[in-house]
Amino acid sequence: MEKNLTEYLIYLLPLVLVLIYYLRRHKKKEQHHATQMRKSVEAGLTEPASLHPVFDPFRCVGSGACVTACPEQAIGLIKGKGHLVKPTVCIGHGACMASCPHDAISLVFGTAKRGMDIPQVNPNFETNVPGIFIAGELGGMGLTRKAVEQGRQAMESISKLKDKNFPLDVVIVGAGPAGLAATLGAMEHKLRCVTVEQEDSLGGAIYHYPRNKLVMTAPMQLPIIGKVKMSAISKEALLEFWLGAVRKTGLKINFCERMETIAKNSNGFSVKTSRSTYHTKAVLLAIGRRGTPRKLGVPGEELPKVVYRLIDPEQYRNQKVLVVGGGDSALEAALALAGEPGTTVTLSYRGEAFGRVKEKNRQRLQEVEKAGRIKVLLQSNVKRIEPDKVTLDHVGMMIDIKNDAVIVSAGGVLPTPFLKEIGVMVETKYGTA
Repeated sequence: MEKNLTEYLIYLLPLVLVLIYYLRRHKKKEQHHATQMRKSVEAGLTEPASLHPVFDPFRCVGSGACVTACPEQAIGLIKGKGHLVKPTVCIGHGACMASCPHDAISLVFGTAKRGMDIPQVNPNFETNVPGIFIAGELGGMGLTRKAVEQGRQAMESISKLKDKNFPLDVVIVGAGPAGLAATLGAMEHKLRCVTVEQEDSLGGAIYHYPRNKLVMTAPMQLPIIGKVKMSAISKEALLEFWLGAVRKTGLKINFCERMETIAKNSNGFSVKTSRSTYHTKAVLLAIGRRGTPRKLGVPGEELPKVVYRLIDPEQYRNQKVLVVGGGDSALEAALALAGEPGTTVTLSYRGEAFGRVKEKNRQRLQEVEKAGRIKVLLQSNVKRIEPDKVTLDHVGMMIDIKNDAVIVSAGGVLPTPFLKEIGVMVETKYGTA
């Protein structure tokens, strides 16, 4: 009997040791995640930039699948439940929700503090107006991979609406990632399609990124072309990829053709552009949000030295530049300018912390600020712009800084009046799907 007991103990001991090791490691990870969340709260970095997960504590069993699936390491387990421990690094790709074995994760827009205007669309990307679809940034999804996926899926839905009574099956407005994927999808489904783009180039917002900016994306599935593997890629390389896709497939885009109005008639639509009027069964809006930049509304903003995007940092060499904004585009613009010889850069943001930016941009900004190449003014607002200076309210005190140029990177305004004019409902989301 004693011999059997000894044998049991010999076999049991390794299992006990493994269990102890697992529990200690699990506890250490939870402590690490709790520390990350505490640091996020202390730094005021609690507001996700866009689409992000919320966790149902009653469904969550702490499997950790979401933690493993999140490449940004934004998710952690605390007391056996999933939490968004680093909200500002979440980029909304939804890998966490797809990985959860118990459906404990929902993806939502906005938070209780910060609302986000989103057009109403159903799961197949059709709005409340039958026949009008929305994909990409206009619908709240700015990620290249997700925009591509939405454009492809929207076209699958539109392909089911074919009607020989209309000259066209679909008019696609916009040639960014969503519009390009949708156009390829239309070709794959042999739809009669016209794609219009108000700019003279494809790529949408990507085209207007600063020179050599790195664009983070992921493998994506393109109609006709198939699976494309990508990770970190420069703006120029990504645009060259799209141009290659156009050449390879013969995809046609009507450049420099601006969509002006959409009118419903006889179960279809008349889309009036700067060049023509198209009669179509369906319309896909892939126009993004950046077409109408958010303005400051201050005296002097009409001066020619004020612009709303940075294209080439080199043109600002040896100038005193003010960048206004607290998102990734503002930080990236300031960092690009700081790399130019003789350029003096000031970054103004109304908030107490940069709560909606990538961790990599935040770290780079801290390094460059410490080196004295950028002056950061948090809790500051532009009050007046003059030819040779700018007046700001900085923590309640009025200050003047010498200035040659102002770059406002405060994001874009949702074209709500246009959407309402064509009957599309817009909701302000406060942490809802």
